[in-house]
This record gives sequence, C-alpha cells and structure tokens, in this order.
Amino acid sequence: MSRIGNKMITIPAGVELSVSEGNEVTVKGPKGTLSRQFSPLISIEVNGAEVVCKRANEEKHTKQLHGTTRALLNNMIVGVNEGYSKTLLIEGIGYRAALAGNKLTLNVGYSHQIDYVAEEGIKLEVPNATTIVVSGIDKQRVGEVASVIRGYRKPEPYKGKGIRYKDEIIRRKEGKTAGK
Repeated sequence: MSRIGNKMITIPAGVELSVSEGNEVTVKGPKGTLSRQFSPLISIEVNGAEVVCKRANEEKHTKQLHGTTRALLNNMIVGVNEGYSKTLLIEGIGYRAALAGNKLTLNVGYSHQIDYVAEEGIKLEVPNATTIVVSGIDKQRVGEVASVIRGYRKPEPYKGKGIRYKDEIIRRKEGKTAGK
C-alpha cells in the first residue's frame, strides 16, 4: 500500500490543472506552465480543488508508479505556484563566479575559466562572488543544473575547497602530518 500515492493533493488558488487523453497533465500557475505524460496504469482524478491518483491493479510495478506519479504531480503544482531553488557555495582562495546575462563564468582553480550557459526555464543568480542560486519551476531540472555546476569542482575532503550545496556537510579527513 502506497502511503504517498493515497494522499490527496490540494490545488492552491491561482493554479489550474487539466488532464487530457493519454494521461497528459498540464499545470498552469503564476510562475509558468508545466506539462507531463503519465502512465495509463494510474488514473488522475480532479475533484474541485483536490487531485487523487488511483492505480488500476495491485501489481508491484503499478504500486511503484502510484507513489511516483503522485510525487511528480505534487512537484509540478508546487513548482508553478512557488518555484524551486538550490543555493551553491564556492569555497577556496581565488574561487569565484560571475554572471553576464545567462552565462555563468566560474574560476575554480583551473588554468581556464568555465562557462556555463543556463538553459531556458532556469534562472541563475550570483548575489556575491561565492554564491550561486539556481531557480526555476521544474524541480528535476533545477537539481540537475545545480548538480552539473557542482560537478565542475566537487568539494575535496581535506580543505573543503570546491563547489557545494548550501546545506551539504563535507566530512573532513586528517592530513598525513596530523597523526604524528
């Protein structure tokens, strides 16, 4: 029994949800519009300001899709209403970021600069030289872009230098001389 799949989703004011043939769901809100195709094994019913996901049978695969479908649908509703953001912090001497239009330039200890061009639907902000804020309405794409930027210089365990998430904790290791 999927506890997540059985929960109802309440649609906030200002958000419109429509289900068309083939289980294509379109969600419109103040921040934008998202559309996604869901499996026909899960039926999506809109009852006023509530959405319910029901599964067709009790097979394992269908039960797995039930919770996933409900979570993805909820993420779409929250995204068009409030949006998602991830904050990245840059640590290291001389490490910095700069933004020109939608092009992010990173200086993170290499002999060259790294340029990253933000895709459509993703907004990059650089409030200061060591902070990057990735925001958008699609939770998956925001996380993916943040992961790509973090991947340019992952934090290392000895000094903690690199690009990390704001809430990420880096486990530090002792150096060779610390044991003497």
